[in-house]
Amino acid sequence: MRVSIDVDRCQGHGRCELIAPDYFVVDDAGVGQVLRDEVADADRADVEEARFCCPEQAIAVGD
Repeated sequence: MRVSIDVDRCQGHGRCELIAPDYFVVDDAGVGQVLRDEVADADRADVEEARFCCPEQAIAVGD
């Protein structure tokens, strides 16, 4: 599974970073960035929760 962030939609709320800090960070410009795009099976639920909780729906998850 892979994860990405649409930086044009991201508003930097930081929910993704709070939920899955191994995969997301909000940079100095206030935009979410993916730290690791390949999601381990053990972390799948956290990344999916981060996607669900993103108010801008900026996180995409796929195979």
